[in-house]
Amino acid sequence: MKVLVTGGAGFIGTHLVERLLNEGNEVVCVDNFTLGKQENVDKFNENSNYKFYKIDINDTEAFCKELENEEFDMVYHLAANSDIQKGAKNPLVDYNDTFMTTFSVLEFMRRKNIKKLFFSSTSAIYGNEVGKMLTEDLGGLLPISYYGGAKYASENFISSYAYMNDLSVMTFRFPNVIGPNLTHGVIYDFVKKLQANPNELEILGDGTQTKPYIYVLDLVDCIIHMTKDIPSGVSIYNVGVETATSVTRIADIVCEELGYENVKYNYTGGNVGWKGDVPKFQYNLDKIHATGWNANYTSDDAVRETVRYIKNK
Repeated sequence: MKVLVTGGAGFIGTHLVERLLNEGNEVVCVDNFTLGKQENVDKFNENSNYKFYKIDINDTEAFCKELENEEFDMVYHLAANSDIQKGAKNPLVDYNDTFMTTFSVLEFMRRKNIKKLFFSSTSAIYGNEVGKMLTEDLGGLLPISYYGGAKYASENFISSYAYMNDLSVMTFRFPNVIGPNLTHGVIYDFVKKLQANPNELEILGDGTQTKPYIYVLDLVDCIIHMTKDIPSGVSIYNVGVETATSVTRIADIVCEELGYENVKYNYTGGNVGWKGDVPKFQYNLDKIHATGWNANYTSDDAVRETVRYIKNK
């Protein structure tokens, strides 16, 4: 099978490209290195089944023109702004890098008559639904971040394109993803802060923000598992872990793994790290578990393995 992976030089994309190549697929990777890194994909260059294009996907016409001579059986669309704090400072970041990238992919698929799509969505589309169990059929969604809004708009455009063009789409809504090649986020920030000052650590919010963290290799396993046979129309799954980890617990694990003792935690206050942050949510995973997939790593285990990777690197 010949597949296109957008955002393939990024954190999740790199692992997915490697897995797809290992399973004998022909992979074309596109990225503009906004968050992805050249070094992440250089290791694939000697594989005859691999090809890379440096493209700004949000430029629809340029994207379609650049790939007009390529034929694909399927698209894995991961390209997006995954740095939510960055997007919170400028709405254009998520409009261009999260929504417009999706529109470009859909339009490319329409023009090339490609019928299969995997889309990486997010728990952020649910907004701040305090006390509610988040199921895939929950209605009246009101995202509170530009990132969540851009992903939800993407889901709706995907639904329209799927109906109008007879697509088969697999959409995953997943929470924080961590593991090897992580480039930003709370773990990364804590490590950098402690390296600069091992005696004190600034923690945004009050430290009680608690979320599920999924290990990237678990997520890639699930993507491969669920895209072998995609039914017609749009299929949506929450993908995550049953457990969750608080920000203070993350700080504890980082300090333990890096060998820092008696670190003073300085909280900035409030129950969110920044405006648009969702402090807590409850995922219902019954639908994805019914397919036979379960994560191997708990949330705490994923955090610890990620810290160990950063430390060793």
